[in-house]
Amino acid sequence: MVAALILIADGTEEMEFTISYDTLVRGEVECTSAFVGPTDDAPTSVVATCSRGVKIVADVAFDPAACAQNDFDLLVIPGGLKGAETLSKNSSVQLLIREYLNSDKYVGMICAGTLAALTSGLPKQPITSHPSVKSQLDKDFEYKEESVVVSGHLITSRGPGTAFPFALTLVELLCGSEKRKAVSGPMVFPEGVHW
Repeated sequence: MVAALILIADGTEEMEFTISYDTLVRGEVECTSAFVGPTDDAPTSVVATCSRGVKIVADVAFDPAACAQNDFDLLVIPGGLKGAETLSKNSSVQLLIREYLNSDKYVGMICAGTLAALTSGLPKQPITSHPSVKSQLDKDFEYKEESVVVSGHLITSRGPGTAFPFALTLVELLCGSEKRKAVSGPMVFPEGVHW
């Protein structure tokens, strides 16, 4: 079965985390959420207080050894500025991102979560992010204003409003275009929205 690891921290943007998780599950991707604490030490809790105060209980505490790319096909880094800073500054998360990409596994980053591309030392390539962090990224990457940017195995997106096309793109890359259609249809997006 195809599997995804979705990271979460205090300050993570609720919509970006939840829409990614939910949409991937609808695509029959086995999802595991891992709570990353404010330091590189193993967290003692798995409850994240998100950017708008919603509390989400992660499946597991983040353990780099248990999150290896052998067990997952996709790593997702959501945004929310405070949460994105925690994730992007964590040396184990940075290593994991490089390992996934070096193993031809997918890495999805959305909103300020794209800061992890910079802190992980990824090579110059097309990306996007929330406009608030564009100035931190546009010198080191080929910055795009598109809702979702696919660069090899790195997928980036802009913010809460692009969470659905981001998540559906992840479903398509992992499971194919027919699965994307099967997932998006029952979601009943407004007429004229073609995600």
